[in-house]
Amino acid sequence: MPFSKKCSVFKVVLSALLIVALLQLIYLSFLSKLHGKEQRYRYSELFGSKKNAHLGEKNTKKERLRYSLSSGGIFDNSGQYRIYKNLIKSDFSTSQKPGADPRSHHLSLATHTTINNLHHLDSLLERWRNPLSVAIFAHGQDVRFATALVYALSLFCPQVQELVDFHLVCHSEETASFPEQDREHFAGLEEQGCPGVFAKLESHRDKYKNYAIGSNVSYPNNLLRNVARTGTDAAYVLVIDIDMVPSADLHHQFVTMLMRREPPQDEVLVLPAFEIRHTRKMPASKAELVQLYQVGEVRPFYEELCPRCQAPTNYSRWINLAAKSSGPLEVAYTLNWVDPWEPFYIGAKTVPLYDENFKQYGFNRISQACELHIAGFRFSVVSNAFLVHRGFKVQGEFHSHKDEENRRNRLLFRSFKEGLKTKYPNSPRRC
Repeated sequence: MPFSKKCSVFKVVLSALLIVALLQLIYLSFLSKLHGKEQRYRYSELFGSKKNAHLGEKNTKKERLRYSLSSGGIFDNSGQYRIYKNLIKSDFSTSQKPGADPRSHHLSLATHTTINNLHHLDSLLERWRNPLSVAIFAHGQDVRFATALVYALSLFCPQVQELVDFHLVCHSEETASFPEQDREHFAGLEEQGCPGVFAKLESHRDKYKNYAIGSNVSYPNNLLRNVARTGTDAAYVLVIDIDMVPSADLHHQFVTMLMRREPPQDEVLVLPAFEIRHTRKMPASKAELVQLYQVGEVRPFYEELCPRCQAPTNYSRWINLAAKSSGPLEVAYTLNWVDPWEPFYIGAKTVPLYDENFKQYGFNRISQACELHIAGFRFSVVSNAFLVHRGFKVQGEFHSHKDEENRRNRLLFRSFKEGLKTKYPNSPRRC
């Protein structure tokens, strides 16, 4: 066959594939809008009773949730996931005036989870009593369960109602709605209040291991991080895992620091991350942390699974630094990024987002730290704040496909690094 004919055939096939893909996206968009119309007419009040009369004749949270559900959500860039941004908004967020100076909302935590780890929100809010943005991934029956439980949390838990914004992510072919057929499953929550809601979440915690959600179901961790990050109007954001807690007074220390020194846009403030035995009480200050560290009850995060992933933080140097337990955050030292460091940090909202191609286990946070390095960011370690993960991470507690996912994401990381050369052609740095 002549070359020109081969090219023509190739163009025809390529055009056909593009048309099919376009039609699929149009069809998914149509289903999303159809679902929205149905939700407007089929919405039912899960917790509506005379006992809620004190909430006022018109439950504004219910109305906002109804509006969020009726929108049908939006699709992510891949078309694989449906996103309900601000499914439930906090009183703090709804009180923010449009166009207000973001510096008036200084720092927010952003985190992500499945419904089986949402019970950690309770202990996180005990420590972090400031704005919090939570992105939840749910699949199958958990989509309805998650919708109902976040509504219950916002209704019966005053601190959640005040501070937490919830976002929901599910597969694009799934839609969020109230569990209208399962009202009895949530009976008694009105009487039990906030402890009853967290007890319900606690009973759901062992449904599956992290990342082992189901066959052919990928946990989109970087998409969730981006949804949580962009779901807050704060000028600065700290992205953490939901089973971690920051040191006490972090928000106050950061705001106090801003009064004296505003970090440059190309600087992120690294908080050393640790893990603690399950039986131990979470340390609030550096002095408490150091004491536990010296007797082996606290150790560097991921020390057993990937010591190189946190080693550049230079834990021995940090532990031996004298630091005030109060006062502003202080920068102890600044480091260049080295592979495979994956620090947790406070960064401006202008910091590059996470690459959403990374899912499941491996390279999802390293890739973002690598991009910051290429983009010219500095990594400044603070002397008087930290993060702690509850429980030692050990070999054998992960799902069976972890190593396979790690190999697949390692190949993706190589391709990602090549892409950064094009994205930052003038950068002298490499990962």
